[in-house]
Amino acid sequence: MEVPAYVWTLTIAGIVGLLAFDFFFHVRKAHTPSLKEAALWSSIYVGIAVLFGLGVLLFGGPTMGTEYFAGYITEKALSVDNLFVFLIIMASFRVPRADQQKVLLFGIVFSLIARTGFILLGAALINSFAWVFYIFGLILLITAGNLLKPGSHDDDSEGLVVRLAKKFLPASEHYDGDKLFTVENGKRVLTPMLLVMVAIGGTDILFALDSIPAIFGLTQNVFIVFTATAFSLMGLRQLFFLIDGLLDRLIFLSYGLAVILGFIGVKLILHALHENTLPFINDGEHVSVVEVSTGVSLSVILGVLVITVLASIFSPKGKAKNAVSGARRHAVEYLDLNYETDMNERDKIFAAMCREENEIRKLPEKYKRLIRNETEFLDLLRKAHVEHDKAQVRAAAEN
Repeated sequence: MEVPAYVWTLTIAGIVGLLAFDFFFHVRKAHTPSLKEAALWSSIYVGIAVLFGLGVLLFGGPTMGTEYFAGYITEKALSVDNLFVFLIIMASFRVPRADQQKVLLFGIVFSLIARTGFILLGAALINSFAWVFYIFGLILLITAGNLLKPGSHDDDSEGLVVRLAKKFLPASEHYDGDKLFTVENGKRVLTPMLLVMVAIGGTDILFALDSIPAIFGLTQNVFIVFTATAFSLMGLRQLFFLIDGLLDRLIFLSYGLAVILGFIGVKLILHALHENTLPFINDGEHVSVVEVSTGVSLSVILGVLVITVLASIFSPKGKAKNAVSGARRHAVEYLDLNYETDMNERDKIFAAMCREENEIRKLPEKYKRLIRNETEFLDLLRKAHVEHDKAQVRAAAEN
């Protein structure tokens, strides 16, 4: 179905308007969003995406509607997986909590621009070369295999983009608010804020190499590909602050995404065989194979995600890993005096660490083995307690 130009114009204007609203009313003034704020706006953005999908279903028909929801759910799941990497990048650059919103919004805007470019390129290739589906399918199968590797979200590992940014873009050691440049010793220098944005932007490009082939495996309608991708990114900033403490709990998400990407990869290769023009396959003739419908794809995607999320939530290992990684992260955040300067927020971070400590004490011995470098870990928690005691003494003296 051909989408009229005015529909494209209104859709793009609406997306740009939402991004502008997000910046001017939420992000421009640095602050740490509350759980209530994050939950409210996450719900609003998901609601907007669902309403848009219902509009596609109503005016575009059941095929377009089903393709949109299949694409949106797949891209949203991939976006949640990407939040693991964003968390690692921001921890690596020690981004102050109040400034993380701007970094995330930049990542969303850059990702949308990069993916739009990949969408246009992918559409042009598909229209010209049917064999591109073979390449897309192989990319997804390779990505699925990589997701099955242990430690795909290792908190202690820095990605290639982060290492390159730190090596080739030397910057000052300290942030100057949200400024990209500052003056030190009379010289204009980069700030870590610029480095983290470069790292996020570079990582977004790598993410696009996986996500765009995935959605083209569900639909070749460029309007559906673009809108499903755009709406999956909208609200990602709020979602980060909403599920920040639960990311480590989703221990089976990578496996679920591996199944989904593998399924779509096979679907793409079957479609490529059906449209085959390569002379060394069946003498350049189309191969009669079963093609997977969009309805079946949507059912598989939903089924795998529901099973994956429920298995993660109710997994004792997931709870244990979440407690250990959460306590470690909160201790580091509390000891970094530049991470959060609001005393009430610092008290919340310390309280969260204490709750996780209590959970760790109750763990069976087999789950306590999840603690890597246990001596270093316990020393980190001890330092956090010592710093909290000092803060309490200072507060009492001031009163």
